[in-house]
This record gives sequence, C-alpha cells and structure tokens, in this order.
Amino acid sequence: MITLAKIANLLKENQLVREFIIDNEWHYAISEDVAESTISHITYDSRAIKEGSLFFCKGLAFKSDYLEQAIADGAGFYVTEVNYEIQSDAVGIIVTDIKKAMALISMAFYDFPQDELKVIAYTGTKGKTTAAYFCKYILEKATNQKTALLSTMETILDGKTSIKSLLTTPESVDLYRMMREAVSNGMSHLVMEVSSQAYKTDRVYGLNFDVGIFLNISEDHIGTIEHPDFDDYFYCKRQLLKHSKQVILNKNSDFYAILEDVAKESTDKVITYGDDSVEADYTFIPSSEGKGKFEVVAKEDKLAIAGDYAINLLGDFNQGNALSAMMATALVGAKKEAMSEGLSLAKVPGRMDSCVTNKGVPVYVDFAHNLLSLHTLLSFVKKEHPESKLVVLIGSTGGKGVSRRHDFGNVLSELADIAVLTSDDPGHEKAEDIIAEIQETMTDTVRCEIEVDREKAIELALNLAGENDVVVLAGKGSDKYQVIGDERTPYEGDLEIANKLIEGGY
Repeated sequence: MITLAKIANLLKENQLVREFIIDNEWHYAISEDVAESTISHITYDSRAIKEGSLFFCKGLAFKSDYLEQAIADGAGFYVTEVNYEIQSDAVGIIVTDIKKAMALISMAFYDFPQDELKVIAYTGTKGKTTAAYFCKYILEKATNQKTALLSTMETILDGKTSIKSLLTTPESVDLYRMMREAVSNGMSHLVMEVSSQAYKTDRVYGLNFDVGIFLNISEDHIGTIEHPDFDDYFYCKRQLLKHSKQVILNKNSDFYAILEDVAKESTDKVITYGDDSVEADYTFIPSSEGKGKFEVVAKEDKLAIAGDYAINLLGDFNQGNALSAMMATALVGAKKEAMSEGLSLAKVPGRMDSCVTNKGVPVYVDFAHNLLSLHTLLSFVKKEHPESKLVVLIGSTGGKGVSRRHDFGNVLSELADIAVLTSDDPGHEKAEDIIAEIQETMTDTVRCEIEVDREKAIELALNLAGENDVVVLAGKGSDKYQVIGDERTPYEGDLEIANKLIEGGY
C-alpha cells in the first residue's frame, strides 16, 4: 500500500515526472486531498485490474485501448511515458521513463523488501544457475531453510515450494512482490540470477545487492529484440558490479581487466577466484582422488573456507562455480561446515544429468544453451571420452538468442562427430528455419541429421550412437514444456524420454 504523495515525491526525486493529469488537466503539484489517495494494487497486466489499481502502460506493443479498458475495469491511476489524452476520472502520472518509474514504484509499494534480506546476485554468460543452486544448498544449511531462490529454472519463496520461472529475472512489479512474499514467509536470504535483459529493461533499476558475482562473458543474446551487439550485452552485464556492496570476480574470465576496473571504482570490497593457472585470492585445484573432489587454496583465508570439498556435478568448471558460491555465502554469514554439507548434497535440475543405454553408451543431458556453455560441455565430454565419437542433439530457441544459431554450428563443427538438429522452444518461428540457420555455419566435418520432433530426435540420436560412442542431449535440460507460439506445450523431458527409450530396449 502506498499514497500518491509518496509516489510523486519518489518520482520527482529521481527526475522522472513530466506532469500529472488530474480531472483531465495538467499539473506538476498535487492537491493535498488527491495526494493522500491510497493505492493498494499495482499491475502492468490490463487483465488483472482491480478497483482502484495503479496500471503501468509498458511494452513496445502497448495500445491506448489497453489503458481505456483498464480504466473501464476500475483502474484509478496510471503511469505512462505517452500522454494518451484520455478523458477519465483516473489520475495520470506521465513520466520520462516508464521502466525506471515502474521499478521505483514497485520497490516502494512493497516497502523495500530487499532491505530485509541478504541478497546474493549472479550474472555471467555461463554457470549462473549452477552457482545459484550451490549457494541455495549451502544457505539452506546455514539458515535452516530460510533461503529464497529466483533462477532461470525455478522460483522458491518459502524455502521449499518450487514453481517454474517465466523469466530469469522477473519484471520489477513481480520481483518486489516475490521479495515481499519471501520476507513474509520468514526468509532471511535470497539468491538470484540477474540477466543482461534485467539491466537493459531496468527491471532491477535502483536495486543494490549485498554480494554480486560476475562469472564470465562471451557473446550471447545478440539480436534485434535483445542486444544489438556484444558491447551492449557486456555493458548491461557489468552494471551488476556498480550495484553490489561486495563483488566476487572470476579471474579466468575474458575481459577481466575492465571487470576489475568497474568493480574497484564502485566498491573496495572485491575478491577474486580462479583455477590454479591464475593468481587470485582463492583458487580451486581438482583432486586426483575422484571426480567432483577439489581443494580450495587461499592467499589469505579471510573467509575461512580453505580446505577439501566435493560436489556431485562433473567438470572442473563446476568446481569454479562451487568456489564462487562458497565465497558469496561466506560473505553473508555461512560457515565452512554448511558449505561442505551443502555442496555434497547440491543438485541442479537439468545440469549434467546422465544415463547409460543397454549398449553401454553414456548419455548426458544438460541445459547448455549458448556458445560458452555448449563449448564447455562438449569439451568436457570429449576429454572424458577421448576415443568415442560424439553424437550431439541440439536446437535453438525462437525469437531470442539469434546469434546462438551460428555459434552452435561452429561448435558442432569443432567438437561433434554427428549432429542431430531438432526443435527447442521455437515460439513464433518455424523450427525448420532455425535449424537451417544452425546448419549455415556447419562444415562437412560433422554428419548432420534433422528431426524436428524432439522425442523422435532423441530416439534417432540413440540409434546413431555405436557401442563406443557418447550422446549429449543439449539445450532443454529439465524443461517439461516446448514453447510453440505463445503456449507452453507439455513435454516429457529429455532425460525422461531417454530413460523410456532405454527401458524399451535401446
């Protein structure tokens, strides 16, 4: 709940107000009786209007019809960049930037819930979800299940109940509502992924984090409706460093120099990590004793985390993700015992799941869905199975990440022996057209097969694998739907389909 006076003052403080429309007249000041108007509901969805709602007019496809309908349904207030000159009793708040205004109003409406949480925020091209889950498992032990999660895969606001996430980082109205719900549920900590789009579209405008972690960077999300080029993508990613009280940087990351520059200009609390090829505050050294085991070595162990640990996920890169989580959770109060126990239990939906066919062929299922994650995954599998032919099944999403398509073609040409191209959330595009774009950069060093039906494509991949080969099912991870048009069509899941086929004799 919030008064119009508080909204007006907040927007004016941030130089966002153009004018107010009251009784169909323009004003810059608000009379006392109007200023004390109370708003008990905010929304950007015209279908969710309640009596007296404040309605945000946002979106490239927004039409004045939506505003007229919202007012007809009971909206008493609206915020917009465009003065639609609608005659009504509703109070109009005309602003210079609707997305920034929405973020600030949402934050205030839900009474600044971030101030009641310890918030850890991750960004990077690869590994955000995995590292966030490592944090979650550690903090579950450290806080006795009082940790909320906002990730690409799922949203958890009470420490236990999972719902499928719609966005990596929610719209600001939803973000602060979820934070407030987490606080109401008794949560003390929140781990969240922060996407480049969250900064591009000001979903997290004005939000500061207790700990911000920058994992790595490579080209991704380049396209007409996302980032126009890599520079824009990287710039948006770097904004996390400017809005974090404490920063953790991966010293193995490309473009490390500018990451360090930006971080050190924003805070004097910058801690680094990496593998033993770099000089960092903390390094991880994979153990020869067994997969998943590693040692953390410190220059000066101010966080008290040096020692031996083990995780369930394969790959040295996941040990780096685990170290970043240890450092982040230490900064918000976790102790070494919680880290050791949490990491030993941590599981990540759709990450490095595996099964074995009746012919003894290993099958890996992973969410790898961009250049860096796919290259890292396939490089790891090749290292683990150096004598095996590599059969890779993959598609690419419609409407976003357009640059990934050529990236996938290049990675497949470098590392795969057989590629099975299929559908992966085509949205409003034709899966066949997306597949054709992947093929454009593929060389004749890799055999290419096409099967648009993903379930049939998985069967084809298993059929194509010989006894000494290995299969990778990439892109969807644990997703149980395919986005076709605007609908989320139920989908059994890559691992479930593979296991069903194995049970049937493969």
